[in-house]
Amino acid sequence: MLPMDLARRIDHTILKAEATAADIRQLATQAFEHRFAAVCVNPRWVRFASDTLAGLAAEHHRSVDELPNIAGCVGFPLGANRVTVKAVEASSCVKDGCNEIDMVIFLPLLLDGDLPGAREEIMEVVRSARSVWSKSVVKVILETAVLNERQIAIGCEAAVSGGADFVKTSTGFHPAGGATVEAVQMLKKYAGPLKVKASGGIRTAADAAKMFNAGADRIGCSASVAILHQADALKPCN
Repeated sequence: MLPMDLARRIDHTILKAEATAADIRQLATQAFEHRFAAVCVNPRWVRFASDTLAGLAAEHHRSVDELPNIAGCVGFPLGANRVTVKAVEASSCVKDGCNEIDMVIFLPLLLDGDLPGAREEIMEVVRSARSVWSKSVVKVILETAVLNERQIAIGCEAAVSGGADFVKTSTGFHPAGGATVEAVQMLKKYAGPLKVKASGGIRTAADAAKMFNAGADRIGCSASVAILHQADALKPCN
């Protein structure tokens, strides 16, 4: 089952290294037209995406409050930057127009079961983003395909105590794989008050439905427009 507000549950995403200004402009325009929850881009493109959406709002006489959010990816895709670098990257993204930060956790912290270290890293990114804008939403990418259940539980606990808003399955770039039903269910089990975002390999309406049915609150994908069209085709005719 797909949610009625499907578009508002999708982060429309382009993170490939070869993305151009034309690609980002198209992404922002599609997000504006379909009213997606957010556009998700690499930090280099945050200001451009923000300016593009602001221009579309002015052209179509739409309030900026109605625009999709902008999610900037921090420490992407490996999560191997020093935490001070991630913190600076997060604050820079918010200054450039981000409402949301999708940060990649340093995986060895979870593989080693280092809850205090994982919590501290998340807390630093949250603090840095919210020092610029207090309502900044932070999503923590755990790369669940690499982790066992205990490590996922530690990642969720760190995200909760570190002040994040979401836990997220994947970058979509790891060879181990992306989102799975089982991973979303585990995140839902351990994330407590946090929301769950599924990303990585979600290409069809059927894929999306599986993630929402497993407990995802939001999904991230580049096939967002195709998924909406497929969902429309599945709606019963009156």
